[in-house]
Amino acid sequence: MIEPDASRAPNRLTATEAAALISAGRLSPSALVQSCLDRIAMRERAVRAWANIDPAAAMDQARGRDAAASSGPLHGIPVAVKDVIDVAGSPTGMGSPIYDGYSPLADAACVATLRSAGAVILGKTVTAEFAGVSPGPTTHPAAPNRTPGGSSSGSAAAVADHMVPLALGTQTGGSIIRPAAFCGVVGFKPSFGTINRAGLKLAAESFDTIGMMARDVDDIALVWRVLAGADAAAPGALESPPRLLVFRSHHWNRAAPETVSAVAQTVRRLRDRGARIEELPVPDGFAELSKARVIINGYERARALAWELQHHAGQLSEAMLRVVNNGWTYSYGDYVAAVKVAQSWRARIADIVGAHDAILTAAVNGEAPVGFASTGDASFQEIWSLLHLPAITLPLATGPSGLPVGVQLVGRYLDDARLLQLAKWALDTCTPPSPFESTDTGSS
Repeated sequence: MIEPDASRAPNRLTATEAAALISAGRLSPSALVQSCLDRIAMRERAVRAWANIDPAAAMDQARGRDAAASSGPLHGIPVAVKDVIDVAGSPTGMGSPIYDGYSPLADAACVATLRSAGAVILGKTVTAEFAGVSPGPTTHPAAPNRTPGGSSSGSAAAVADHMVPLALGTQTGGSIIRPAAFCGVVGFKPSFGTINRAGLKLAAESFDTIGMMARDVDDIALVWRVLAGADAAAPGALESPPRLLVFRSHHWNRAAPETVSAVAQTVRRLRDRGARIEELPVPDGFAELSKARVIINGYERARALAWELQHHAGQLSEAMLRVVNNGWTYSYGDYVAAVKVAQSWRARIADIVGAHDAILTAAVNGEAPVGFASTGDASFQEIWSLLHLPAITLPLATGPSGLPVGVQLVGRYLDDARLLQLAKWALDTCTPPSPFESTDTGSS
């Protein structure tokens, strides 16, 4: 690992750098957390990334880490938690007035696991309503008139704006990959089922996956290993250049010129470094997956919000009411047929990928859109969620406004470690654009 630069403001360090400095006694957890809190104080009024944050409680945790021996690989590292995931004693609002004042007794399993590895839980980040379609108040850190994406809006914005090095998100359709790609950070959706979901408010249980965002692949690998209980080794160097399939999908007509360029440019760069890349044409019948996903998502979301619909329908947004009411129109037969389509393609995609290491595809259809009517188009993320595959977005390109455009790598099911190894190689190989800066000029 490159020697961390201790002269930088602590909030600018990656989690891996900060952990190394803390381990060496050159940085204290309380100094790191205070630096993040200072950044939040400077920028939160503009970015609005946080649903709930208690600076005194965060500093109490940090001082406890100062005084204790190392308790794990995340000792003293601040982490943000999307506000559909429970944190004991902290409000879990889920982006809905229905849950104003609700505070759970226990940590979600993933939060408890992070604490056991030494993490400091900094606060809760803004989510779209029930991790769905109605945006929260968060703005894009580099373009206040644009959405940061969603539904893990606050997590992506907080990481991108150097408020926190790590954040948890969730993905049902594209709720990790899309905001990470829009905000210019690394977003990772692990293989379905590998991160325990106890303590998560489910949206569509067939897809819901807890994942993470950071500014570096090593940081993603660090927190994934903690949460999945995987081997402690960091991603090593590839022994040989990878074999990739470039896939332009049945939604390619939605790709803006900057997305078309981002994929083509990445293919050229990786080929120049020896990657063996083949074109994957859209398989016959693949578009049926989009129809199946709509049915499964609607059917499961309607039932996940049955209590809220029965008792608090007037406090659901119009957009969520449409989704829920439409979900109740699907019969059990419709649902079973859609599930069978998804199951058959999970087997078929494994055969299609074969011996290749990953699929290279678009992460988003363009730069973050102007306005806050929605959190963006999920077309380039949702199919991989349906197929249960691990996916990661890398900040490898920019669009005409200078804003990030992510490129996505999709791995084989349960081959997350290999995907992270490949992602690290790809990010190192493709010199990414200069990191964007938020609209302030402060150094914190």
